Amino acid sequence: MQFSSHLTVRQRRRHAFHSALELAWRFSANLIVVSIAQLPEPPTMVETSAMLDSAKMHYEKDFHKLRADAKAKGIELKTQVLSGHAADQIIHHAVESGANLIVMGHRGGSRMKEWLLGSVSKRVLSYAPCSVLIVR
Repeated sequence: MQFSSHLTVRQRRRHAFHSALELAWRFSANLIVVSIAQLPEPPTMVETSAMLDSAKMHYEKDFHKLRADAKAKGIELKTQVLSGHAADQIIHHAVESGANLIVMGHRGGSRMKEWLLGSVSKRVLSYAPCSVLIVR
């Protein structure tokens, strides 16, 4: 099995990242970590800008730790903060980046929210253009 690139989505689950890192190391693949900032509905320009700035600062702290873990394994890590509905953004990014594999956690939100809106992992699994690895 050969992967040219991976896309891992960190939904409050660090073990999904470590699973993707291990795969990237074993298959000499690229690794991209994408975090999603969900914007208020309906978004206003001021709220959107402030929220994106805040999300980028928040995720950059996480990315710094993840880059150190990746560097220890000799893997170059690319990171990106996207905004919008998580499943839609993950799928869009997978298409745009040509990802061979999406690695993500099983659950990221509350069970009530999942029941009402559907889980992100289920939507990604249903509509992704590539293979999806769900890590529990």
